[in-house]
Amino acid sequence: MEITDLQIGILGGGQLGRMVIQSAIDFNLNIHIIDPDPNAPCKDIAQSFTVGKLTDYDDVMAFGKDKDLITIEIENVNTDALKELQKMGKKVFPQPEIIELIQDKRKQKTFYKANRIPTADFVLTEDLADLKTHGYFLPGVHKLGKEGYDGRGVQVIRTEADLDKGFDKPSLLEKLIDFEKEISVIVSRNESGDIACFPVVELVFHKEANLVEYLFAPAEIPAKVEEAAYDLAKDVIDKLDMVGILAVEMFLTKDGDILVNEIAPRTHNSGHHTIEANITSQFEQHLRAILNLPQGATDLVVPAAMVNVLGEEGYTGNAKYQGINDLMAMEGVHLHLYGKKVTKPFRKMGHVTVTAKDAQQLKATVDKVKKTSKVIA
Repeated sequence: MEITDLQIGILGGGQLGRMVIQSAIDFNLNIHIIDPDPNAPCKDIAQSFTVGKLTDYDDVMAFGKDKDLITIEIENVNTDALKELQKMGKKVFPQPEIIELIQDKRKQKTFYKANRIPTADFVLTEDLADLKTHGYFLPGVHKLGKEGYDGRGVQVIRTEADLDKGFDKPSLLEKLIDFEKEISVIVSRNESGDIACFPVVELVFHKEANLVEYLFAPAEIPAKVEEAAYDLAKDVIDKLDMVGILAVEMFLTKDGDILVNEIAPRTHNSGHHTIEANITSQFEQHLRAILNLPQGATDLVVPAAMVNVLGEEGYTGNAKYQGINDLMAMEGVHLHLYGKKVTKPFRKMGHVTVTAKDAQQLKATVDKVKKTSKVIA
């Protein structure tokens, strides 16, 4: 069957699905979406749009039964239904077992340890009372096993006086790493086992929201660190035996070691700049991988930065965008808005890609962008 005849389903209709569709249009691919939000960003650009709960077995089964290939833009989905669809002969990438592993940070960390993938030391905690028995392990970061995303479900605990801030659910307590930089590698793998890495990017996180505020590509790191990051990303996706695209977030320690922080089995915030800055975008690469096509060239064409456009703190309601005209007047700036009607504090409403000849110019423009763009209600 030709790829243009395939019916491709995506679980999730947010901004990631939207950008996958924008890339899929170039290949005449048939993309169908299911999402619980009737006004999700993908609603008006998908081949078909189904309102349904991603974690509901029956909804996912009903959506997937007439699809040839199913993928995701969010991990919080019903994997039992995906396994059943796989048994029916549907291709599901990433594979349901991998989604299941990554849905639970406890299983994710245990996988790293079992497969000798370098990561921060950790202990598993069952509830708040259990956490309080691990004061000796501090300072640390307490992470919910399930349901944490975009900085939610993460709590820094520096002293025993902070232990009450932890989670009263199955979680993990991870050693707080004194890192030099946070970096990320987007890596892809197709069914034939071909692997490709995008250039390493450097991440800067929002101190309050615990999510990426902006990034720079390429990362300012030594060549040997860069190569080690690629080797680590390839090792992770290979050991998972995963098909699709994987974001591997890492710590570069002050001793020069690289530790895997977290992974995401889908297109990712740390790869948005690739639309303008790389020969192949992460969204096209994901489609190439799940369709078992040759991997696209990942070279960075021009230095780039990506700035998340977040909902302003203190505003909830119908979104109003400030500073768009000023943004559009800046050299090397490209605005992506996600079509979300309602803004909330720190909600991802869009992103801005900045391209420039050198790092100094990039950083100057990023500062201007951060001061100019605001989303209020």
